[in-house]
Amino acid sequence: MSLTFKSKVFETETIKLAETEEMIVRGGRDRFHLLPKAFAGLNQIGVIGWGSQGPAQAQNLRDSLEGTNIKVKIGLRADSSSMAAARQAGFSEDSGTLGEMYEVIRESDMVVLLISDAAQADNYEKVFDNLKDGATLGLSHGFLLGYIESIGKKFPKNVNVVGVCPKGMGPSVRRLYVQGKKVNGAGINCSFAVEQDIDGKATDQALGWAIAVGAPYIFMTTLGFEFRSDIFGERGILLGAVHGICESLYRRYVSEEGMDEGKAFTDSVENITGPISKTISHQGIIAVYNQLDAEGKKIFERIYSHSYGPAFDILLEMYDEVSTCNEIRSVIMAGRRHSRFPMGKIDGTRMWKVGEKVRAARTNAEIKINPFTAGIYCATMMAQIDLLIEKGHCLSEVANESVIEAVDSLNPYMHHKGVAFMVDNCSTTARLGSRKWAPRFDYNLSQQALVAYDEGKATNDKLISDFKNHNIHGALATCATMRPAVDIAFTGE
Repeated sequence: MSLTFKSKVFETETIKLAETEEMIVRGGRDRFHLLPKAFAGLNQIGVIGWGSQGPAQAQNLRDSLEGTNIKVKIGLRADSSSMAAARQAGFSEDSGTLGEMYEVIRESDMVVLLISDAAQADNYEKVFDNLKDGATLGLSHGFLLGYIESIGKKFPKNVNVVGVCPKGMGPSVRRLYVQGKKVNGAGINCSFAVEQDIDGKATDQALGWAIAVGAPYIFMTTLGFEFRSDIFGERGILLGAVHGICESLYRRYVSEEGMDEGKAFTDSVENITGPISKTISHQGIIAVYNQLDAEGKKIFERIYSHSYGPAFDILLEMYDEVSTCNEIRSVIMAGRRHSRFPMGKIDGTRMWKVGEKVRAARTNAEIKINPFTAGIYCATMMAQIDLLIEKGHCLSEVANESVIEAVDSLNPYMHHKGVAFMVDNCSTTARLGSRKWAPRFDYNLSQQALVAYDEGKATNDKLISDFKNHNIHGALATCATMRPAVDIAFTGE
């Protein structure tokens, strides 16, 4: 997929990712002075919802637009329990920055719709009916497009429709923005999409929105590609697959290799969220392999060979389910079941209780990468990368949805407080997907990859050659040059 765009406000740049070229815009606090021009004609941006993304984007927009005449106003249900949280964050009825959601929609020139995906599906008609003529509807997910397409509906023709999609959970978007206040360009990358442009202003409004929420760099996609890569990715290596991999590895290390439980957790979960994630974040996937010794490389190659196929099998099924909107329909149906059967806990098993003790006893000692763990994790990540490339996604989207978001935004949350802290800081759609697909990865890897390894089946030399020579490594090296100097940090939470 190749997308080009023009901006009347922001400087565009062409970067080379492997053999492809893509247009991007760099963000940063030194671009904030351009925001009034990007949002020319807008008096109010209404942020609707206070879930995962709402608090982060609303506060970042407000802070970035401080000193301008553009108001950021939160819109919530009149009886919403989130009203108190919004007030605590500095939004209030008295200041005119907090109100009932449909009232805020009616009076806003730009509406950033951040209610849950299921709520969007239930309320989209009323939302559309209350939009101002000529307003801009902003989405941070392509879910609504997928849903209305699946039922034969369209966006109203009298509004702009844009997407700005941070490549990380809402708390990460806010945390890095705050931590990076003294570091120009610190934040979470965003993709943007222009689904409908009725007045020629949609592109610059979308780019302004992305810069205002703190994106270091912004790349173009479409809402159709976005919902496919995003819903798919969170069920894959971002949440579901990493959860399933951890469960499979921990069980193997304890039950079959006789490891001490603490060491088993360290060699599985702590390995992924610690040295493996740190290495990939700063040096790329291939660096995980390159730093292993000769024996470690052999172990990595064998388990990589046996894990890639079983992981790709599940990923292919997932992509089909997302692309055909079956997964969207399942999310909506699940939401309607929640009053009867709410989502259960996912960190109450022995493994995650052991993890609490391991985290409490951490020292500054460096953890050595376990090549077996690294091989399974990297194989699954590479399978996801290959599938998205096969389906036509641009390399920026592939790199962000399969690598950068995993190691820079999500895995640090699991490292800090466990899998539930990572998964349940995300959207309801993501939480549902992780719970649904994690066991599938656990089962397929345990039943196929681990069995093949234990049976002594040979390394697939072609798979290893493809891994070593993959164009994603060059793409990630380019992305690393645009990486902010700030890592997500947690203190005393």
